[in-house]
Amino acid sequence: MNTIGVIGGNGYTICSGSYDNNICIWDIETTKQLNIFKGHEYTVRSVKYGSNELLNTILSGSADKSICLWDVRSGQQIQVFNGHTDAIFAIEYSPFAVSNVEIGGNSNVICSGSMDNTIRFWDIRSNKNELYAIKGEEKKENSGIICLKFLQLKKNKKRKNDRDYDISLCYGSKNGNICIWG
Repeated sequence: MNTIGVIGGNGYTICSGSYDNNICIWDIETTKQLNIFKGHEYTVRSVKYGSNELLNTILSGSADKSICLWDVRSGQQIQVFNGHTDAIFAIEYSPFAVSNVEIGGNSNVICSGSMDNTIRFWDIRSNKNELYAIKGEEKKENSGIICLKFLQLKKNKKRKNDRDYDISLCYGSKNGNICIWG
């Protein structure tokens, strides 16, 4: 069983993560495996292709509690991020940059959601440093972060001093709740 990523930068490949602990790159037209990335100790639960300056990278999250950043061209692991205390189910390239939190296409921040009920933000330029952690809902039975997505949500027009749009982090927890942060 695979956790399928998204269509890659050239539009002709997909990446997948699987129970054999590996990430694979597949050619969509020929259905052939092009490359395999090995480095996780347990099931790969989430994979994402990068974009813009990070176009040639893949991000992976695993049941081994680690996040890996991979170079698609060389097939090598660039960095490993550790800090979660349970399996990672969700990873995203963040739209934020560390310098004064500007929004745009460039990003040097990634985030990860885990069954430890936290979302952690990491700076990929600063040698694996964790920037910030968000605690999910109060610890309850069946809690844990299973998916996350950055969205640009439209604001209510009655509030004149606010920008029309803000970036929010939406996440889903194991108990079925959807939460919006930001």
